[in-house]
Amino acid sequence: MPDPVWYKSLYWRIAFGFVAVLAVVLLLQVLVALWLTDRVVGWSAQTPEELVTSVASDLSAALTRNPELTLETYVRDEFSHIYRPFAVITVDGRTMSNRPNSLPQGYFRSLQVRLRRGESLNTADPRDGPRDGPRDRDRGFGGPPPGFPPPDRDRPPDAWRGGRPERGDRGGPPEPGDGQGQGARGGGPGGPARGSASAPITVAGKTMGYVVIPINPPPVFVALRELGPTLTWVGLILLAIGAASAALLIFGPAHRRLRTLEQAARALGEGRTDVRAVEAGGDEVSALAHAFNTMADDLGTRAAALAASDKARRQLLADVSHELMTPLAAIRGYTETLAMPELKLDQPTRGRYLDIIGDETQKLESLIGDLLDLARLEGGGGTLTLEDVPIRELFSRVADRHGPLIRERHVTLEVDVKPADLTVRADGQRLEQALQNLAANALRHTPENGKLSLAARTTTGGTSITIRDTGPGIPAEHLPHIFERFYKADSARSATKLSGSGLGLSIVQAIVERHGGIVTATNAQEGGAIFEITIPGVSTPETDLQSSD
Repeated sequence: MPDPVWYKSLYWRIAFGFVAVLAVVLLLQVLVALWLTDRVVGWSAQTPEELVTSVASDLSAALTRNPELTLETYVRDEFSHIYRPFAVITVDGRTMSNRPNSLPQGYFRSLQVRLRRGESLNTADPRDGPRDGPRDRDRGFGGPPPGFPPPDRDRPPDAWRGGRPERGDRGGPPEPGDGQGQGARGGGPGGPARGSASAPITVAGKTMGYVVIPINPPPVFVALRELGPTLTWVGLILLAIGAASAALLIFGPAHRRLRTLEQAARALGEGRTDVRAVEAGGDEVSALAHAFNTMADDLGTRAAALAASDKARRQLLADVSHELMTPLAAIRGYTETLAMPELKLDQPTRGRYLDIIGDETQKLESLIGDLLDLARLEGGGGTLTLEDVPIRELFSRVADRHGPLIRERHVTLEVDVKPADLTVRADGQRLEQALQNLAANALRHTPENGKLSLAARTTTGGTSITIRDTGPGIPAEHLPHIFERFYKADSARSATKLSGSGLGLSIVQAIVERHGGIVTATNAQEGGAIFEITIPGVSTPETDLQSSD
């Protein structure tokens, strides 16, 4: 499977997805911070003068409706949603605010001192110039507060205390932030030095107090104190939402696919070789699923091969047991017959029984030898001694070995080698064994007065050796199994009742494959079977001479 395209890679998907989720969370938090900051700082359409006028009008109406109204509770409940802080001071010296912690330190004391002295609660910002014109006085933003006595510096401070004593009224030197001295006159840190706006609270034409608001925004630390808890909770909520979104949208699909792959691996570990993982996606998980499926296919193939091998082993044991039992049963039966003292056998009968025992013993010995030979060849045991073997000499030894049977059955033997001095690079003893087995098999199925052909020629793939008979041929359904161990098609090729062990063709195939060649079996159109051996690597005297030069 090729490497995934970079934009389909799980690594980049997670990276880009995480960055996108983080950017969205940060953007939302910035928007929330800007919205809250706008409310605190007062970036709204209302000016400070408009705000105090609106609050004063509302308080005036509320007190007109209910003279027994608890002003502190009303201000706290009705105006706590306004983030910009303002102060309310009554003629009896009570002070309250919608956000008392957001006002400058000593602000209430400064207002009380100014009221006690009969000074105006409107203090212009030094940067704005004088604000004590007739228009300001008409609006209530200049001059001494109406209804208050004129300034009297000799009057005892207790007369305007209106309740609890103030630290600035104790007669000693003014303390920092108590509203006296420079702070009371608009220059100290505790007073409204940067400018304030005020509006009267009137009930039935009588002034009951004032609403005062600093013109300038509160300091940064005040805004942070107000925004801190809200921003903290909003940030935590957005972080939780971002984490959940990342888990569901980024890691969720990969997690589900990995879980599917894990389940497939568990099923494969339990022995289910048919399970496969989903390869869709084109990323690293898909590559892993493809590798898993390849491994599962390989394991399935190996499991099938092991099952087939186990089946073949069981079949081999059954076939070997059957093939060994037949001669052993004959040997045992005739031996027991000869050993019976009460049975009087004449000499010819006894000799015939002994010949049968000898034949069965020889057959048993041949069968065991073939089994050992086949096991050695298929297991890779033994070494091949490769040499240049003349083909015509091989055919001559085959003819000598089967000469008596050929003459007895009047079979015509034809030998054709082209070129006449053709040789093959092979183990001469093993190759002769293969040819002897093929010739014996061909003679077993060749009728009397038939013909057996041995031919050899050079081909592009090496040396081709052909053994051909004029028997009934091999039925098509038997051709795929003809080289299997103990497989016999004698019932189909029963020109004679002769039968081998069923291992000869298997030994032929093992010998040829050890030489790197192939052996095939086909039927001729005019009848008979054709066995062809192809051995790679042609060696003739001419080629040897050229190579030595």
